[in-house]
Amino acid sequence: MSRSYIDYKKPRIRDGAVRRFLFVVSLTLAGVLLLFFLVGMNSSNEIYEMDSSSSSIEFSFNTSGLIKSIKLPKHNHLSKMLEDRNQLPPRNMDLYPNLAKDRIVIVLYVHNRPQYLKLVVDSLSRVSGVNETLLIVSHDGYFDEMNKIVEGIRFCQVKQVFAPFSPHIFPSSFPGVSPNDCRDKDDPVEKSCEGSTDQYGNHRSPKIVSLKHHWWWMMNTVWDGLKETTGHSGDVLFIEEDHFIFPNAYQNMKILTELKPSKCPDCYAANLAPSNVKSRGENWNSLVAERMGNVGYTFNRTVWRKIHRKATEFCFFDDYNWDITMWAMVYPSFGRPVYSIRGPRASAVHFGKCGLHQGQGENTACVDNGMVNIETEEVDKAVNIKPEWGVHVLSNQEGYQAGFRGWGGWGDKRDHQLCLDFAKMYHVRSKTS
Repeated sequence: MSRSYIDYKKPRIRDGAVRRFLFVVSLTLAGVLLLFFLVGMNSSNEIYEMDSSSSSIEFSFNTSGLIKSIKLPKHNHLSKMLEDRNQLPPRNMDLYPNLAKDRIVIVLYVHNRPQYLKLVVDSLSRVSGVNETLLIVSHDGYFDEMNKIVEGIRFCQVKQVFAPFSPHIFPSSFPGVSPNDCRDKDDPVEKSCEGSTDQYGNHRSPKIVSLKHHWWWMMNTVWDGLKETTGHSGDVLFIEEDHFIFPNAYQNMKILTELKPSKCPDCYAANLAPSNVKSRGENWNSLVAERMGNVGYTFNRTVWRKIHRKATEFCFFDDYNWDITMWAMVYPSFGRPVYSIRGPRASAVHFGKCGLHQGQGENTACVDNGMVNIETEEVDKAVNIKPEWGVHVLSNQEGYQAGFRGWGGWGDKRDHQLCLDFAKMYHVRSKTS
């Protein structure tokens, strides 16, 4: 009797010890898994969800330290000088020490058409409210005359940034022209040259691919690479050197961005002009929602994050135009129509008469007698958008749609990789933080 009692109690004691041991192990494992989960969430948020609430995260603004990890081209003397110059503070801070809290930052991206730049700068100088914000001028490479025009700006804070990996500043190596590059429709095997062709059998042209590279580098830099803007929680307005800006543009845009959430919740952006660059607007008594145009477009960090997540789609689509790439590949990948809200009358117009790489360096190239004949009427000088207006939606629009294969010019694997590297270059935690 006593034997059976003892035999019965021993396994019960062992079972209790095992259960306690398993409980401790389970609790420890749960703690480890929770730690990994939190670290993973933090890592993911650093890349994809940085907004005004997480602006305390310190990123490395010096891309030279990242070259090894993302394989950006090796600097030459000029590109390194430009990268260093990008860290300089804005000019005219003594003239305009306080920026408006609700400011819309303006980004003007330029190439090498000084006759155009003079006109857009002159138009900006007359824009009501421009003195309350920061103007960022993004250069595709470095051109002395373009630089001097911007250095002459006195009507607002202005910061210049220069694309350090522009093909224009690499005369004998990628991303410029390498001695061993294939040309036109060269056969790489027959010519023993380097390069991959686009869908039409053409090899890369550095002057052409620079358009898309500059836009993508600029976007990544403005949103994620500048101390002046990484904490900016509002919208950013993007204009180009052949856009004439009317005096009411900035104030109209502030109203549009305020109305967008209530008037057009499905709108990703606001525009200063119709998507049809030949149109000055319909002059209706209503706001208009249509596809995002490429003249005076404005969006916020949330939209940028959606675009940034589509880096692969952007970087591999065979079209050298950034805007066509967005219309035909990136926006359709969002899963629903991408609308932009605007007024019924344009507050900016496209005045360019020829392409970016025609007539460069000529004082009056592509502009009649060095002048542009755009009439500014009284209605263009004051706010002409009314908050009580409804929204007219233009749902069926002409233009590039999903399924369009692209115009080519963007088939070289080196350009694909450089584009992807631009998307990654600022998303590394600073080792000093």
